[in-house]
Amino acid sequence: MSRPARNQEQEVIWKPRTALGMMVMEGKINSMDQIYENGMRVQEPEIVKHLLPDIKSQVVHVGIVQKQTDAGEMTRFSALVAVGNEAGWFGIGMGKASQMRLAIDKATTSSYLNIIPVKLGCGSWECRCSQLHSVPFKVRGKGGSVTIDVLPGPRGLGLVAGENIKNLLKLAGVKDAWSKSFGSTNTHTSTAMAVFNVLRETYITG
Repeated sequence: MSRPARNQEQEVIWKPRTALGMMVMEGKINSMDQIYENGMRVQEPEIVKHLLPDIKSQVVHVGIVQKQTDAGEMTRFSALVAVGNEAGWFGIGMGKASQMRLAIDKATTSSYLNIIPVKLGCGSWECRCSQLHSVPFKVRGKGGSVTIDVLPGPRGLGLVAGENIKNLLKLAGVKDAWSKSFGSTNTHTSTAMAVFNVLRETYITG
């Protein structure tokens, strides 16, 4: 009697499809910083997974999109996913599909391709330490009707923000900060885009 297979799923071996992917695979590029310092574009999610092995993903929101067609009502799922390594890298992405799992997978892939560097620091006049626990200065970001300000906080403060904003900032590596939000923060997509633009400002401005 044959023994049952323990696991039918095997890890897919990454085969780079771009020149950048080949350089990462060959060890010619060994950090995400090198990619962004040289203005290279990431077109394969595996590049991010390879260079940031500790990256985490978080489903921010899943919704149902219904559309009336000649054949009847068509139901699709939309997903919003954020990724980050809790140490200065963050991305968000959206995806739509006929199945929830596929929508989440598409959104996750998109978030890897939209990943950005986040400059961490200690911009709080109450702290002035040398650790990378907050933002280096006050930053503002806008997404749709939502505007978010993030201000540096002293060590031990934690994240003074709504739950959705707090989770996204934590994913990027921000541990201590105050935040102010304006607009309808119940709109997950706009809030996530506002946080994304807040975090991008730390790198652009700094």
